[in-house]
Amino acid sequence: MKDNLAALLVACLSAACLSAPSAAGVSAAEPAAVSLAAIRSPVLFRGDATTAYRDPAVIFQDGWFRLFFTLVKIEPDRRPYSYTAWSKSRDLVHWSEPVVFTPRDPRLNYGSPGNIIRWGDRWVLCLQTYPRPNGERYGNDSARIWTMRSSDLETWDEPELLRVKGPDVPVEQMGRMIDAYLLADKDEPGKWWCFYKQAGMSRSWSRDLRTWAYAGRTSAGENACVLIDGDEYVLFHSPANGIGVKRSRDLQTWRDEGLLTLGQTTWRWAQGRLTAGFVLDLRREPAVGRALMFFHASEFPEHDPRGGFDNFASLGLAWSADLKTWTWPGKEE
Repeated sequence: MKDNLAALLVACLSAACLSAPSAAGVSAAEPAAVSLAAIRSPVLFRGDATTAYRDPAVIFQDGWFRLFFTLVKIEPDRRPYSYTAWSKSRDLVHWSEPVVFTPRDPRLNYGSPGNIIRWGDRWVLCLQTYPRPNGERYGNDSARIWTMRSSDLETWDEPELLRVKGPDVPVEQMGRMIDAYLLADKDEPGKWWCFYKQAGMSRSWSRDLRTWAYAGRTSAGENACVLIDGDEYVLFHSPANGIGVKRSRDLQTWRDEGLLTLGQTTWRWAQGRLTAGFVLDLRREPAVGRALMFFHASEFPEHDPRGGFDNFASLGLAWSADLKTWTWPGKEE
């Protein structure tokens, strides 16, 4: 696996993979205030004819924004390969070169990092496999969800399967599932939820992140991101286009809060589909003071052979003070 990654990094971390100069060399001082006004473009990483950036997940730790995402590369054999990669930034403008940390294997195609949580003295990242071994357009029925663990947010252990249907359900009977997201229950300390895409948004719960019990499903799109806002859960999810918003007090009864498409009508790079919204709530973080929404968008419709899934997909950014009204660089107020 290390040999594969070393070879991949040479090919994948070329100038085409970069959106900005490296953030290396920034001192590890107290987090400085982040100037959102200094961000000139909503595009953080821009896709091209052989590259797609998809499915962002972000954590803010020790003054660093650490961005995890699916990196899809159409390689010299003309086949697309999916990887999970990370980059970091102090200011949301200058990002380090992406680092790939999953293998080159179309039978796995790790990607769609959901979020990162703290468990004991380690970090836990959830993600998916998206197998396309025979050139399938989308991941086949063996797609499953996993966790990886780390002490430093940069070096990650081998993936562990999330058996969210229960320990007695055979892997082959779990069904196709993608887009995991982990969240601590707002009312019951020690209880964790895993949300994932299967027949809508399914959910399971656990007290140790390893033994899970299935708890039901909700009608929603993919790429679930669930926050706690006051006494409510806020769900951001992805229907056919845009980012849907729902709210609930109990994870069972939800009310629809509408659909966000941000600046899609004027963004050429987002004319295909805007999706996969991940919201990092930093409204109480003095260095930021806003909730940040990371998302990906495709330049062309996904049925267009020029791209939208395996290429020409870019990562974007918007922000909000109330989780309802969103702004972004260049927005006319």
